[in-house]
Amino acid sequence: MGQTLPKPGLRPFLAADTPVLAAIFAAAIEELTGDDYSEAQQQAWAGVAEDEEAFGKRLASELTLIATLQNSPVGFAALKGADHIDMLYVHPGAVGQGVASMLCEALEKLAGSRGVKSLTVDASDNATEFFAKRGYVAKQRNTVTVNGEWLANTTMQKTLGDGAKPGAPT
Repeated sequence: MGQTLPKPGLRPFLAADTPVLAAIFAAAIEELTGDDYSEAQQQAWAGVAEDEEAFGKRLASELTLIATLQNSPVGFAALKGADHIDMLYVHPGAVGQGVASMLCEALEKLAGSRGVKSLTVDASDNATEFFAKRGYVAKQRNTVTVNGEWLANTTMQKTLGDGAKPGAPT
């Protein structure tokens, strides 16, 4: 495989991105969560993006970043409020290329630069290992209802480093 993979880019969300992000959201759920969730659960979860107008409003109401490869969106992440990662989804074709790590790191840096001491995420069962490797610690198990189906997730938390150092000017 002698060629170098292009490095993912990062940009802010634009309303015109909604249809492609809805497709990434659905593809990620349908293709990457089958070991952890039933088909009915996957369909209910992916159905969240079927109302593109509502999905777009949700993305616009949060700090949403888009990861791109060769200028095409391949993933996105959204920070709800100052300290909660609400969404982090990568297209199945771009998994393993550092896209999710880049998105997560960007949200962590943005939150940290705003003085946030820790971030939380309600990680799906297939995402807990990813977040654990990034230093997030499981705090509690949850069950949520999405479109009539019960889905389990885990609230995880990470204390952000590189905040104000003791003795450093503030």
